[in-house]
Amino acid sequence: MNGFCGFCAHGASAMAEAVEFGRKEDGTVVMKYTMQNGPLKVSVLNLGATICSVQVPDAKGQLGEICLGYDELKPYLDWTTNPYFGAVAGRCANRIAAGKFYLDGKQYQLATNNGPNHLHGGNIGFDKLLWTLEDSEATAITLKLISPDGDENYPGQVTARVHYSLPSSSTLRIQYEATTDAPTLVNLTNHSYWNLADGGISSVLDHEISLFADFYTPVDDTSIPTGEVRAVTGAMDLRQSVKIGKGIKEADNGLGYDHNYVLQGKFDPTSKLQAVAHVSHSGSGRWMTVKTDQPGVQFYTGNYLNGFPGRTGQGYEKHHGFCLETQCFPNAVNVNGAHFSNVVLRPGEVYRHHTEHEFGSG
Repeated sequence: MNGFCGFCAHGASAMAEAVEFGRKEDGTVVMKYTMQNGPLKVSVLNLGATICSVQVPDAKGQLGEICLGYDELKPYLDWTTNPYFGAVAGRCANRIAAGKFYLDGKQYQLATNNGPNHLHGGNIGFDKLLWTLEDSEATAITLKLISPDGDENYPGQVTARVHYSLPSSSTLRIQYEATTDAPTLVNLTNHSYWNLADGGISSVLDHEISLFADFYTPVDDTSIPTGEVRAVTGAMDLRQSVKIGKGIKEADNGLGYDHNYVLQGKFDPTSKLQAVAHVSHSGSGRWMTVKTDQPGVQFYTGNYLNGFPGRTGQGYEKHHGFCLETQCFPNAVNVNGAHFSNVVLRPGEVYRHHTEHEFGSG
């Protein structure tokens, strides 16, 4: 037990189910941990702290998969094709222009692994590393990662933890914390792809979404925010429930949604979380509400999925999943002004991030 931020319920007897998921070429074992609370069942790998399965009932009470992923290890290790399915993205999630930033007068050059830009921590980000199980209960696990100074050319040693828990039979809670021994960047998120109909067999264009944001950050032709915060209009206005497919041909010149939305900041006083979005699927009756304490959420509609083999052998095609990545704004370190969130973490400070997914049907 680590006593980390009160995450662990000391004295809990039952633990999450632990099974070997597979072995890397060097023989390293990758574990899968499965938590369950009532019908809600969530499995997490220690590779990338990856959510590999979320099962919830539909309107008829039938349990089914709602996130994209694989049933075996090999495709998770294919870094050229695995599009961060369910993983924790870090040390700094999302994009950094040209992979460059200045911190305390010194310039750092990171990997440019997404065209001309840096994406999700670089070539070997947090999503590709083995995390250590620090605590386990039937409905909660805590995973820990130590990222050394110079890891992917980021300064400072960072100790990160992610706590997954099922506080009710309808809620998945994700809590992150991180500390550093030198000034660095930290911006963590979970990169799950959701499909409330069937876990990715079909398109999500018939899902309905309400995204609670009055503003978004427009991007250039390499998906880097321009620094502007713009009011939502047309296809970018998702404040009223609308099918994802309705405006997708107008979003980002027809490619689809891959934009950071600026959240309204209307917090629930009991949880200190704000609603990000509500997504529903009429065919299955399933719905999902996302809440967070972060300033932004990246809404992404699986624009680059191109037949990646899924867990049942079917291909995950374009728009077969959507992401709601709660986080600080992309490229924030390179934008001057208080209108972009701060991603610099310094010694003595603690990075914290809390997001919840609530599921239901009917």
